[in-house]
Order: sequence, then C-alpha cells, then structure tokens
Amino acid sequence: MLPSTPRLLAALFVGLLSSSLTTAQSYDTTHNVTSLEGTWSSGSGHVLTGPGFANPVNFTFTYPQTTGISYSFTTETLSDGSDGYFEEAQYRFQGNGSNPTCIVGIVQWQHGTYTLNANGSITLNPFADDGRQQVQDMCAAKSNIIQQFNQTTLFANWNIYQDTTRGFKLQLYRFDGAPLSPMYQVSTTPNMLPTEILTNTTATTATTNVANNVVISAAPSRKQASILPMLSVAGTAMVMGLVAVL
Repeated sequence: MLPSTPRLLAALFVGLLSSSLTTAQSYDTTHNVTSLEGTWSSGSGHVLTGPGFANPVNFTFTYPQTTGISYSFTTETLSDGSDGYFEEAQYRFQGNGSNPTCIVGIVQWQHGTYTLNANGSITLNPFADDGRQQVQDMCAAKSNIIQQFNQTTLFANWNIYQDTTRGFKLQLYRFDGAPLSPMYQVSTTPNMLPTEILTNTTATTATTNVANNVVISAAPSRKQASILPMLSVAGTAMVMGLVAVL
C-alpha cells in the first residue's frame, strides 16, 4: 500500500534535511580522516605554536625563519560546553599595490577555547587579555608597534585530507569561504602554552627597538628601496626582520 501524499512529502523533507545537515557538518571520515587534535603548520613548518613563538607576559616574539601560520587544538569537552582549547600563531606580510615598498609585516598570537558548530563551522573564542600582535609598517610614522590583540574568529568550514607525501592536511576556510594556507600535522600532541589565562592586563601599546628588530623608520634610505630583491633571499635574518618584525 502506497503512503499518503502528506506522509510521503514529510518523509522526503526529513530525508533532505538530514542529508543537508550531514553535508554541512562534513564530520565524516571522507572529509576528516583523522582528529583535529594536534599541531598544524603551513608551508615549510617554521611557524609553530607553543613556547618558541610568543611570550605574552613580556610582549615578545621569537621570529621564525619564514612566514606561515600554525594552529593547535585539544579535543575535550570543557565546562562551558566548548569542544577544546586552541592556540594560533601567524607570521605574515601584506603588500601595498600602490606602493610596493610599503610592505606591512604582522606577527600575532592568541589562545583560548573553540566550538564546533552544528553547521560545520568553527568559532575561536580567545582569552582577551593574552593575545599579542606586532605590526611593522615600513612607511608609517611609528613603524614598530606591539599591542594587545583579541579577535574572535569564525571558520566557515574545515576539512582534513590525507596528503600522499606530507600526511594529514588541514584546510580551514574563512568566514567568507576563502581558504587559508593549507596546514600539515606536525604533531598529534598539541604544542601549546598553558591552556589558561596567562596575563591580567588592560589594553596597552608599546614601541619596541630591541637588538633583533629592524626599525625601518630609522633608516630613510631603506624606505625608498624595493623589498622584492630582499625577498629573493628569504630565510636570512635581515630579510625576515624587514618583512615581519613589526
């Protein structure tokens, strides 16, 4: 006996809804072949979370040999309902289309908790006091500024794949769907600073001029020099200082 039209339509609706939710979450083994837990790093793997990158207590960074991003995650249900702790490390530069010599370098670090949302997205909720960001603008009056940093982040989607040469690969997508640089698992154990609030500060801004920083504003001749020839020898301390020591 065939089901009545209302029952048939209801069954079809439930089936379509279930299929849509499964596709949105992408938590199946086809898309996520291993756990999110561990430490992930892009490119050459020089940028890594953990004690070798940032010290939020004294507002300092240790600059890697090359630019990149790194994330670490734990997988545990926290008392507030979050799915675990995260840590983020970024070392990058931004170009200026109208003036190629005015490159901006950015180093940033934050940590906190994260939530896996029902629609397949991830929300990062940082510990507001602990985040640090250092910015160097080669053409700005103040070229080297370090300050407190707090940015809640939404990743619209994420996938983990098996790469034939480098192992597990994590792909995160920004809120607008744009992909971040792919990251590869460098450790199944998260490499992180303590998963708790480490500082108790109000927002502050400081200008730094330490030995391993290159303060561009103090060298007018370099402000007119092109950064591109220097980038061709990326990996040297001077070049990476110009690019991302802020």
